[in-house]
Amino acid sequence: MPVKPEPTSALFAGPFALATLSAPGRPGFPALVTPDARVLDLRAALGDTRLTVLRLLEAWDALLPRLEALAGAGGPERELLAGFRVHAPVEARQIFQSGANYRQHVIDLHVAHRAPGDDRSEEERRAEAAEIMDRRAVEDLPYVFIGLPSAITGPYDDVLLPAWARKPDWELELAAVIGRPAHRVSVEEALGHVAGYTIANDLTDRGTVFRRDMPQIGTDWLRSKNAPGFTPLGPWIVPAASIADPGDLRVTLKLNGETMQDETTKDMIFDVARVVSYVSQTARLLPGDLVLTGSPAGNGMHRGRLLRDGDVMEGSVTGLGEQRTRCVAEES
Repeated sequence: MPVKPEPTSALFAGPFALATLSAPGRPGFPALVTPDARVLDLRAALGDTRLTVLRLLEAWDALLPRLEALAGAGGPERELLAGFRVHAPVEARQIFQSGANYRQHVIDLHVAHRAPGDDRSEEERRAEAAEIMDRRAVEDLPYVFIGLPSAITGPYDDVLLPAWARKPDWELELAAVIGRPAHRVSVEEALGHVAGYTIANDLTDRGTVFRRDMPQIGTDWLRSKNAPGFTPLGPWIVPAASIADPGDLRVTLKLNGETMQDETTKDMIFDVARVVSYVSQTARLLPGDLVLTGSPAGNGMHRGRLLRDGDVMEGSVTGLGEQRTRCVAEES
């Protein structure tokens, strides 16, 4: 069983969060977790032996008051979290992933890729990139692609690096979890369809992002992002009401204890509401769906250090807890 880090303070913001837990003889079940690391089995508490976190999100508006009441009630039925394995908090049906959505990240990319014959200083090129980002935020649309639920793994599980993945990289992100169906909703309405937030590490094999055999077709997100376990998720879904401002959360990833990504969601080009609204203009968002909002600067490609066997990634987002995953290289 993957080992959870010992909590040194409250596990997350607010009075409760949702999780999917298991223990020997107790298959995965939906749980209400309190910040002091106590657990309530929601199947027993709500009298539904078939309940899952996904089914709970499908009835979010009706069940949220009951969850709030249970969180405040206390009682001897609480168990210690330490006795359980923590899985990805929800089995999502659809995953929507934002790319190039952090201003500083995209500016760094722009500056790093100097065109032949461009003799301008870094400061000049950085100023140009900043102007482009400001214009994009006003005039353009988010860039979103689709991920596979089979790529999701738990927040403390080992991550298998496939033998074919030559340049595996990390991308820690804030993920919005949908609680009410959404189709063609406005930016102003969008956050009303978000049940809560969690953490996602959207791993990418940089070596297979572009098709070498058919460069004209562009990116290959199936190959580069959707290997089993390439999306560690969780540990918790923290209700939206417990997160005062999703536009002001710190996203931090450490690799073997060294900080690699450390930025706030203020740096997003398109905030959560704009991304959710944009996705809904085409797709019908369903309860339990995930909307990943992009990753800040500090990826391995920019640091010249990609993932390898034995690496340990620790990812945290303000108020949402932290995940800890170890990389295991697949034998050729």
